[in-house]
Parts: sequence; C-alpha cells; structure tokens
Amino acid sequence: MNAWPLLGLLLLAYAGLVVWITVKKPPKIWGMAKIKGFIKVMGEKGTEIFFYVWAGLAVAVAIWLFTL
Repeated sequence: MNAWPLLGLLLLAYAGLVVWITVKKPPKIWGMAKIKGFIKVMGEKGTEIFFYVWAGLAVAVAIWLFTL
C-alpha cells in the first residue's frame, strides 16, 4: 500500500482548514496567542496573505505527493 496519496489527502484537508479559518476567523481560533503573534508582526492583512500562501504550499505538496 502506498501511503503518499493518503498524506496528500491529509494535506488537502489541512489546506482547506487553513483557508476556512482565514475566511471565517472563528473567535476561539483567531484569538489564539500564536495567531495574535502573527497579527502583531505582519498585521491583519499580512497574516491572511501568509495563511493563503501556506495553504497554497500545502496544496502544491499534496499534488506532488499524488504524483509519486
């Protein structure tokens, strides 16, 4: 059994979760110290852009894992 596609699926789910958190900004998650630190350093818009780029990288790695 090849585990790479399964890892790719998990990365796709992770990317979807990151985008969902960025769009919806649930107060319990968006208020976490880690995200507040990102906002303090990069600002609100910079944090959103960072999360979108992070999700995009996760999707790119997931697609690469599907090709293995």
